[in-house]
Amino acid sequence: MSPWLLVGVIVVSTTIGDLLQSREMKRHGEIHNLHPSRWGGIVAGLARRRNLILAVFFMAVSFFAFLTLLSKTDLSFAVPATAASYVVETALAKYVLKERVSPQRWLGAWLVAAGVALLAL
Repeated sequence: MSPWLLVGVIVVSTTIGDLLQSREMKRHGEIHNLHPSRWGGIVAGLARRRNLILAVFFMAVSFFAFLTLLSKTDLSFAVPATAASYVVETALAKYVLKERVSPQRWLGAWLVAAGVALLAL
C-alpha cells in the first residue's frame, strides 16, 4: 500500500472517529460526579452509545494504519502528512457540528494544509 493511500486512510478514519466522538459526548453531556465508585456506571453507560463505539473503531483503524505507515516511511514524513486531518476536522466542526471557528483557527488550518502540500512536492 502506498504511503499517500495510508495517509488518506488515517485522515479519513481519524476525522470520522473524532466527529463521532465529539457528537456523542455533546449528546451525553458533562459528567459531574467523577467519584471512583461511579466509574463502572459511567463506563457502562458510555459503552452503550453506538456512535462512541464506532468512534473507537475508527480510531483503532487510524492507529493501525499509522503503525503501518511508520513501518514504510520516516516519522518526519508520517506525522506532518497525517496532520491533514486537522484541516478536515476544522471544516467539519464548522459545517457539521455547527461550532464557531475563529479566524485564528482557520489560519492555523490553512498553515497545516500548506505544510502538507509542501510534503507532497
